[in-house]
Amino acid sequence: MSELTKRILFAAPAAAFFLYITYLGGFYFVGLVIFVSLLIQYELIDISEGAGFKADPYFPYTIGIWILLAPFLSHVLIIGLGIFLLFVAIQLFKTGDIGLKSLISTFFCGIYAPLGMLALILVRQLGNSETGFLLTLTLLLMVWGNDIFAFFGGKQFGKNHLAPTVSPNKTWEGFFFGIVGGLVGLLIAVYTIPIDFPTSLLLMLPAVVLVSVFGPIGDLTESRLKRAASLKDASNILPGHGGFFDRFDALILAAPAFYFYLELLRIFDYATY
Repeated sequence: MSELTKRILFAAPAAAFFLYITYLGGFYFVGLVIFVSLLIQYELIDISEGAGFKADPYFPYTIGIWILLAPFLSHVLIIGLGIFLLFVAIQLFKTGDIGLKSLISTFFCGIYAPLGMLALILVRQLGNSETGFLLTLTLLLMVWGNDIFAFFGGKQFGKNHLAPTVSPNKTWEGFFFGIVGGLVGLLIAVYTIPIDFPTSLLLMLPAVVLVSVFGPIGDLTESRLKRAASLKDASNILPGHGGFFDRFDALILAAPAFYFYLELLRIFDYATY
């Protein structure tokens, strides 16, 4: 069985399950996002240790859960300040440069994935349940469309390397095909989902560009981290896909970019949620 066949056989039911939980929303969606984020953090901690930056074994998860639950917590700032003060104080007692490396890697492992996944939760919470579902689905379709078109477009027509020292297989041709894929994802969401879109198609075009730029940046960020740790995949948890970080790397930056743009539309009264 080819690697591509394995990917498809696993990806189809996994995507269907994720979409079903996205449709349910509420506790189910938040719980799934937190679960995925914690697994990404687990893989990221392993990658960081492989690159020579061993993170604290507990604080990345503590920071991550605080970030992901921030919209639902009372006194969120006070809780965060308490976590921050306790963690920095503990590093003082570590000898040599161990404390400094732990400080750096723990903050990165604690913040990177949770902030990206928090944006996904915030998108799902925009407007009523139908609007939040539609916008989240739009983001997912754009990210998936970008990934699929970039893969096959780059494979068929790719000649000019995008970032040869980080990811030799990525090309500029694949990048531009990815933008087309993101647009296809948007069109599917706008014209096939029987829910009124909260803004115009024209105003959503910049979102396609943002997702198509920051998604690949997220992918390249993971590639650079894995290269530093001499790893091919973040883990081998998912058949044919590597780890959760490998599957959600683009979404970690695409979701904040998408949410940022949606909030700009709301602030300037171009959309109502």
